[in-house]
Amino acid sequence: MENHDRDFPLDHVPDNSRVGLLSLSAVLLGFTFFSPTMIAGGKVAANYGLNDFIKIMILGNLILGLYVAIMSVIGTKTGLTSVLLSRYALGTAGAKWADILLGGTQLGWYAVSAAYVAELFVKALNMNESSYIFWAIFWSIVMGITAVYGFKGMEIVSYIAIPLILILAVWTPILGIQKAGSWAALSQIKPASNMNITTALTVIVGTFASGGTQVTNWSRFAKGAGVSFFAAMLAFFIGNGLMIFAGGIGAIAFQQPDLVEVFLQMGIIFWALVILTINIWTTNDAAAYAFGVAGSEMFNNPNKKPFVIGGVLIATILAATRIYNYFIPWLVLLGIFIPPLGGTIIGDYFFVWKTELPKLDTVNFRGLRIANLIAYLIGTFSAWVGNTYNIGIPPLQGIIVAAIMVPVVNKIFELLGIDDKHKVVVK
Repeated sequence: MENHDRDFPLDHVPDNSRVGLLSLSAVLLGFTFFSPTMIAGGKVAANYGLNDFIKIMILGNLILGLYVAIMSVIGTKTGLTSVLLSRYALGTAGAKWADILLGGTQLGWYAVSAAYVAELFVKALNMNESSYIFWAIFWSIVMGITAVYGFKGMEIVSYIAIPLILILAVWTPILGIQKAGSWAALSQIKPASNMNITTALTVIVGTFASGGTQVTNWSRFAKGAGVSFFAAMLAFFIGNGLMIFAGGIGAIAFQQPDLVEVFLQMGIIFWALVILTINIWTTNDAAAYAFGVAGSEMFNNPNKKPFVIGGVLIATILAATRIYNYFIPWLVLLGIFIPPLGGTIIGDYFFVWKTELPKLDTVNFRGLRIANLIAYLIGTFSAWVGNTYNIGIPPLQGIIVAAIMVPVVNKIFELLGIDDKHKVVVK
């Protein structure tokens, strides 16, 4: 095939390209050990006391971890990316929405991350604000260069970044406890403001609602379902939870949700600068990889590199406009619109295909699967209602409602005599 891409963006990953637990865990932990997640933890913790924050943190990350682990296993079993799984669930035209939603949000994450590193350099080096644009462009382009090398490039950078961010994630709570005087004293600090629990949980799940839904991009390389399930739980429950926890403890102790300001007060800004830059680099590699494979699916091009490069250029422009100012609203939106897509894929895989997904080249895909689209919209509506009216746990509702509505709506279509399924061709 021309322009063959060793990451198989438009095909099933073959057995001879599968990897073990260490490789997959390194990539996924490099993805979730993401310092802006610490900011999200700080912003949530600033609205709660220590004990309530820890309960919300555990619940939010448990929801995220189990959801992503299920998606991860589907990726391993099928060898397909999330956007290709969306082709089965929503049809060829419906999959374009997944391309835009998943690829677009990862592009946005890339821009937020590059902007964050730029802001970090400006504050840490006490530079003039006008230098911000230079740093945003510089780091966006540098991070984009390694993203072109795909899974292997991400794995190499992750091996360097994971130990460093682990040090920072342990160091920050220790300094926070020292600042408060003790763990008991830390638990007595009252929140300065208030955030309802539905928003707090949506923010926590929203940290990796998009990335978690796209975990199949990497879990499809796993040698077995056990490998992918364990690696996903390790990364998205433990790893992401550690980031939320570290940011939250710093925010409570210093009464400051801005992580950069916390590091300045701690007096560790230089080391934080080095560690956070390398850390964000790994996650931005994964983000660029994600919008690269989304572009491949959208334009049916087996080479993802042009879409990685194009996405990085767009993200660079967004980073220069300080897109990170909209961080929390961004997370809330991700927590509403993206989990139902994963729920639709899960429902389609288990209830429609009965886990027996046929190979891509044996399926005549419909342009749009209306039944599953309706299920997705109902799931999204339930998440939006939950977030708007503070009912339940919006991301979890979106996942469960969408997954359950897939067989329900498909059964209704079947009873009405409406043919809405793809045709499988025996070859």
